[in-house]
Amino acid sequence: MHLTDKKIGFIGTGKMGESLIRGILGAHSDISIYASDVYEPALKKLNNELGISVSTDNAHTIVNSDIVVLAIKPQILKGILAQIKDDITSDKLVISIAAGVPLAAIEDELNSDTRVIRVMPNIAATVAEAASAICTGTNATAEDAEVALEVFRSLGSAIEVPEKLMDAVTGLSGSGPAYIFPVIEAMADGAVYEGLDRASAITLAAQTVLGAAKMVLETGMHPGELKDMVTSPAGTTIRGIHTLEESGIRAAFMNAVIESSTRSKELGK
Repeated sequence: MHLTDKKIGFIGTGKMGESLIRGILGAHSDISIYASDVYEPALKKLNNELGISVSTDNAHTIVNSDIVVLAIKPQILKGILAQIKDDITSDKLVISIAAGVPLAAIEDELNSDTRVIRVMPNIAATVAEAASAICTGTNATAEDAEVALEVFRSLGSAIEVPEKLMDAVTGLSGSGPAYIFPVIEAMADGAVYEGLDRASAITLAAQTVLGAAKMVLETGMHPGELKDMVTSPAGTTIRGIHTLEESGIRAAFMNAVIESSTRSKELGK
């Protein structure tokens, strides 16, 4: 069954929920989306801007949906699952994007035959450039996995991984955009220091990051090889790279991913 044949419901319309809704509609304008939340102003905004069906009643969203996306914070997930358990029938596919919450913890709160898939997307779903990973629960089928991949590939890239690697995914791509935004800002700050106006500096810095990422994805070359392509002997680039290495840039980014992954593990306990 194609994604456009599915009706998708969102429990939670916070930043990530809204990003996913906007991203899916951007890729599939004719798809039916339902959403529920306790915060009515957010629901009204989505209804006014996107024309989706909204409600403060989770049961209304679930009964009208084939796919139920749990876009809620991990700290409140258990309570929500207890409330909606009886509404989640075996014909519903449940997708959780709650960071750090393992499949078993979700399945334990729902009926024994519930099909569950866990996904870690990121905020770039807003612009259809998300990096997402999925893993499947006990009852989820290969077709369910394909449906989930289709949903999240409409928002960027999506891969399937064993659940034991989801904390690493969270630390890398789930939190990763927040590591890059300060990098873009800092690069722009350096250009402003050298006399470039702020707007031009941010545009050039952001496009530089986008272009570099696209080269990695489309050439298939190792990032080190691509770096060497730009780095001529005694040139400007190697001087900049030397400064970055003196500042411990590699360790800083490695530690950011490791610490975020550690926090994801803590949330799952």
